[in-house]
Amino acid sequence: MKVLRKSKISELFEFDKNISEDSLIIGLDEAGRGPVAGPVMVAAVYLDFDNKDGAEFLKYLDDSKKFSSNPALRKKISDELKSNAVYSIKKCSIKEIEKYNILQASLRAMKKAGLEVISQLNDNIQENKLLFLVDGKITIPKLKYNQKTVIKGDSLSASIAAASILAKVHRDELMIKLSEEFPQYEWQKNKGYGTKAHLDAIRKHGICEWHRKSFLVKVLTPQLKL
Repeated sequence: MKVLRKSKISELFEFDKNISEDSLIIGLDEAGRGPVAGPVMVAAVYLDFDNKDGAEFLKYLDDSKKFSSNPALRKKISDELKSNAVYSIKKCSIKEIEKYNILQASLRAMKKAGLEVISQLNDNIQENKLLFLVDGKITIPKLKYNQKTVIKGDSLSASIAAASILAKVHRDELMIKLSEEFPQYEWQKNKGYGTKAHLDAIRKHGICEWHRKSFLVKVLTPQLKL
């Protein structure tokens, strides 16, 4: 497996160590806020930087978007993360997205994922020794633990980068699976994004329960209502 930029990998780890102040870090990120179909996937990850068994794969970490030309490598890293990290992956349903809006639904899922990671760790961890690193600029509402937002965190933090990979791979796999049931939308290719081919298919076939109607106001007509 080809090693990604070593200097960048070193920067990702250094960022987490510098910001942690001896706190246990849980990184959070999402995948799928932009598409017009499919759920948003959120991941929370705790990386044990002292885990020698998992140290080898850590050097391949990077922002999930950097693997667009090499999804096989991204999948490999996701599998390694699942074997060596403590993680949780949660889904924002279409109903939640439409009810709360895309941002609030994502934040709600982030909270659930983060709390599930905590439940898998030592129950005796002090609240003030936990730090949530949240990708973006909006904090998670009603969370009793310390948190910091990191704009473009998936390219700065190892923990957030790990979360971005887990969320992206999990969502892509779901959309590919759903495409078998709804082949007309070609989700195995567009992953639910509003490509021309996808929007043309919506105009021709209508929408299904996996489409976000609030994202398709300009495309939908009365004849295409679910």
